[in-house]
Amino acid sequence: MPLPPADRAQQVTAALADYIQRSNLVPGDRLPAERELMTALAVGRSTIREVIRHFQALGVVEARKGSGTYLLKPISGATIHMPLSLETTHLRDVLLKTLEVRRGIEAEAGMVAARMRTPDDLKTIEAKLDEMERVHLSKGTSGPEDLAFHLAIYDATHNPLFKQLLEQMREAFERFWEKPFDRPDFARRSFPFHRTLFNAIADGDPEAARTETLKILAIVEEDIKEMSK
Repeated sequence: MPLPPADRAQQVTAALADYIQRSNLVPGDRLPAERELMTALAVGRSTIREVIRHFQALGVVEARKGSGTYLLKPISGATIHMPLSLETTHLRDVLLKTLEVRRGIEAEAGMVAARMRTPDDLKTIEAKLDEMERVHLSKGTSGPEDLAFHLAIYDATHNPLFKQLLEQMREAFERFWEKPFDRPDFARRSFPFHRTLFNAIADGDPEAARTETLKILAIVEEDIKEMSK
């Protein structure tokens, strides 16, 4: 009995992810041509196009006119990619809804990192924090460095789902702007709490890590409300 279309698309999605991994493709590489994928996965053109569209919607691949489809993110059959789709007519509501969900996962990530971090993890997190503080003090803002600090904390959980979920949520969150609300000072007041969050993780204190994470996110929420008036 043939698979229902939804299951089939899901199976082909997983098969394509595996194929990309087996082909040792890395972000920046071009995907094989449609015909090659059709042969490799033994499916028709429309199925391949549907799966590629799905990966595009997730920001995993990008079609470039006249050039082909390129891999933007590492992918394997074991990677969880979920579409984060919210009606975006009211940016403020979308950001606040995203933040509600992020708060629970982010606070938990801080707690798990405080329990699971290794000496090497602490070195990495502190190096990212020092860089964030250096850039922040010289430029007054430190978006990429701030992100690198948080990603190092997610790595210190030793649970790859934290990083996957939070990276995707953060992308959904930040896709709408280069500088939030064209305000480089967005969430600037959260700057000192990054050091106290690191201290909590270094001390192996999950409750303190949760508290400091929530302080950062409370400021993010206040600034969304204030700056989107």
